[in-house]
Amino acid sequence: MNVQFKKGVLELCVLVLISEKDQYGYELAQNISKRIDVAEGTLYPLLRRLTKENYFTTYLSESTEGPSRKYYSLTEAGRDYMQSLIKEWNVFSSAVNGLIKEAEKSE
Repeated sequence: MNVQFKKGVLELCVLVLISEKDQYGYELAQNISKRIDVAEGTLYPLLRRLTKENYFTTYLSESTEGPSRKYYSLTEAGRDYMQSLIKEWNVFSSAVNGLIKEAEKSE
């Protein structure tokens, strides 16, 4: 997938996945990578920024497989932000799909 596409939608993907359930960084990377090939190293700066902007809270939870894990949880502000991004995405993707369909018809 085009790198610029991934950069543009990664924030939305992270918000949506964490809205479904609290996740720790590696778990989130695995869940995103099932659909989009993304480097784990690109997620952590994004998680830090979204936490700093109060869209996530964090907490530590014991793990049976090693050290405690830092879980990310969506805040109410994060949920509002995610909803606004989803609306923008739907408008944007609909416009792009419309352009593609028009171009395909004229071929």
